[in-house]
Amino acid sequence: MARFRYRMQSILDIKVKMETQAKQEFAVARLALDIEEDKLEGLRRRKTAYEEEARQLLFGGLHVQDIRENRNAISGMQGLIKEQELQVRLAERQLEQARERLQEVMQERKTHEKLKERAFEEFLREEGRQESKEIDELTSYTYGQKQVKKNGKTG
Repeated sequence: MARFRYRMQSILDIKVKMETQAKQEFAVARLALDIEEDKLEGLRRRKTAYEEEARQLLFGGLHVQDIRENRNAISGMQGLIKEQELQVRLAERQLEQARERLQEVMQERKTHEKLKERAFEEFLREEGRQESKEIDELTSYTYGQKQVKKNGKTG
């Protein structure tokens, strides 16, 4: 039996490598988003802590300087939170782009794998036809040899 050789195997190999690379890029984008979300959560916790401190300052003695500093800190945190929310949205966009790229590359790889499967099925059909032809030729030859011997003995 002949060996099956897919003529576009090198392209399929490249598609597999591209998929692996796209998976890595997706993982990096996911990690970047997680980091940005963690930063945002940390900023929100700090702002909540400042707000709690503000409540305590208002209920305690009136230290105007401390209250002003606290309000400035809260205001600053709000600005940082807005900036960080922008960073999170940017990371989400990058993650979505990486996901779309991964999906595209996976689809291309699957297409080439289907083509390889079809080529293999055609190879098997052709091998079956060839084998059948060889069996028919062998049967005809054997039958012909029996007829020659039979006719040679009686004649």
